Amino acid sequence: MNTLWQDLKSIKQRDPAARNALEIIFLYSGFHALVFYRVSHGLYRAHLFFLARLVSQLGRFFTGVEIHPGATIGKGLFIDHGSGVVIGETAVVGDYCTLYQGVTLGGTGKDKGKRHPTLGDNVLVGAGAKVLGPFTVGSNSKIAAGAVVLNEVPPDCTAVGVPARVVKRNGVKQEVLDQVHMPDPVSQELCKLLYRIEQLEKQLEEQAGGHS
Repeated sequence: MNTLWQDLKSIKQRDPAARNALEIIFLYSGFHALVFYRVSHGLYRAHLFFLARLVSQLGRFFTGVEIHPGATIGKGLFIDHGSGVVIGETAVVGDYCTLYQGVTLGGTGKDKGKRHPTLGDNVLVGAGAKVLGPFTVGSNSKIAAGAVVLNEVPPDCTAVGVPARVVKRNGVKQEVLDQVHMPDPVSQELCKLLYRIEQLEKQLEEQAGGHS
């Protein structure tokens, strides 16, 4: 019960649209999803696996958020809007994290045992982002909307893109590959061929002039 109270306080502190606690309790699907999860996780830990999955699937039906009862979620999670969020069985979410709509904390299908990601404390994952695999996203890091994260992200970093790459570490921008102003390899090869043709034409002209 204390953990749910921490969840409630976290949402109220971080969502400017939340007017009061009653509004969150009755109207916020992200909070409802956490209530279903806390109950199902308790059943899961008691080895009542069928009941645990039943409660979690009821939560999915009513909230649009799917959290496996085996996942480990710390206090103060804020699931904003909620719809389409999926959290896998071996996922670990630290304290006071934020997940926006459409986030997936999933596996790649090739791992055994621990196959879902671990999020440190105060991690923010933007709308539609996919974090896939048994690695860690360090505390205080941010994953941009729409990013696909397939490798570990150190603490205090910002990762963007598909696949995601770190663009900021400890508030300092990182050197990244410029995807916009990259030279066109096809154009470069054509230029080389044109230059070679010009050289050959000059050689032929010189040879023809020598024989005339």
